[in-house]
Amino acid sequence: MGRKSVKENKTVYQLAREELGLTREAASDVLGYISADRIEKIENEKTLARPEEVVTMSQCYKKPELCNYYCSHECPIGIGTVPELKIKDLSQITLEVLANLTALNRERDRLVEITVDGTISEDERKDFEEIREKLSEMAVAVNSLSLWADNAINNGKIEK
Repeated sequence: MGRKSVKENKTVYQLAREELGLTREAASDVLGYISADRIEKIENEKTLARPEEVVTMSQCYKKPELCNYYCSHECPIGIGTVPELKIKDLSQITLEVLANLTALNRERDRLVEITVDGTISEDERKDFEEIREKLSEMAVAVNSLSLWADNAINNGKIEK
């Protein structure tokens, strides 16, 4: 039987495994093809997890946020392009979505004015960048809602 870790700065992968009360050996059995040694190397940051390993861990550990973490922190393509999603309460996410919808509704006509000719002129650039930032904020809010729903389904709070 494995020992309980006393490590202070645990990785998200180790925290997810330990939250289920699994040793590395037990996790290896649950994950199917990832050895306990490989889990140890991933958790101690001696090696990076492969994308398919993260998908398997996120499914078996019932932690869909592991995929977002991997994409936003470890994936060479995702770093800098995939925003990190934070686990939030449904009410907070809903308010963020509504606030973004309100802001975007106000900007809708300006976006049409800017893009109708297929080009963005120098005098339109500032407004376009502000609208683009609002769209990015909306995308994060929508993805946060999707992550919340995935977690709720995994934890039996919502039926599939």
